[in-house]
Amino acid sequence: MKNLKMKSARVALDLSQQQLADLIGVSRQTISAIEKGDYNPTINLCIAICKALNKTLDELFWE
Repeated sequence: MKNLKMKSARVALDLSQQQLADLIGVSRQTISAIEKGDYNPTINLCIAICKALNKTLDELFWE
């Protein structure tokens, strides 16, 4: 399932996939795969993404 909430939060902060990837220490391809729903991130990666985007786990990863 695509993660449109994560993508919209990233875009709202005017961050590219590469910039977000650099902030949390993963590749741009990882960010792309998460947004496309091709990769299920670990809880630690979810937390890092939430911190970088100033969102909660509920806001980005749960319905």
